[in-house]
Amino acid sequence: MLKRLYDKVIALSGGRYALPALALVSFAESSFFPVPPDIMLVPMALAQPQRARLYALVCTLASVAGGLLGYAIGALLYDTLGAWLISAYGYGDSFEAFRDAYAKWGAWIILIKGLTPIPYKIVTIASGFAGYDLFSFVVLSIITRGLRFFIEAELLRIYGEPIRDFIEKRLTLVTTGFLAAVVGGFLIARYAF
Repeated sequence: MLKRLYDKVIALSGGRYALPALALVSFAESSFFPVPPDIMLVPMALAQPQRARLYALVCTLASVAGGLLGYAIGALLYDTLGAWLISAYGYGDSFEAFRDAYAKWGAWIILIKGLTPIPYKIVTIASGFAGYDLFSFVVLSIITRGLRFFIEAELLRIYGEPIRDFIEKRLTLVTTGFLAAVVGGFLIARYAF
């Protein structure tokens, strides 16, 4: 089943809907969707390494735009949608502590958490909820999300064939590791604050 899904994403990476789908997933992941864009970025960059930088740019821009939606949810809709999203991801109890940390470490929180598997939507909603400076939020989001996606894309562009061989030979292991990183990110975000 994993092999079929992987092969399908590889095949679709050259299609005309590949970039819009990547942008949509990147946008949604920064504000409400639980699946990171890496699930599409990696196979797409492996299938077409010459387009890896374009894929990273699309992920970055869409992720920052989605981050603005997350920021708006935190700033304008926290009592309704924001609180529900935070609770749905299991962070309701620790969210006040996360908000308080912004008073002292806001820029570092955005920069560090934007590079990690910790769900970025938590950062975007918390930034809005904490009233973090919007301009600084956008600049820091561009830096951190750009670094994450461009480093990933560049590694895939340069070392694509060995990585592709490794992934295809050990697809279950790679998928399990990826899921562990995503779940670990959620757990770190929940219990770190």
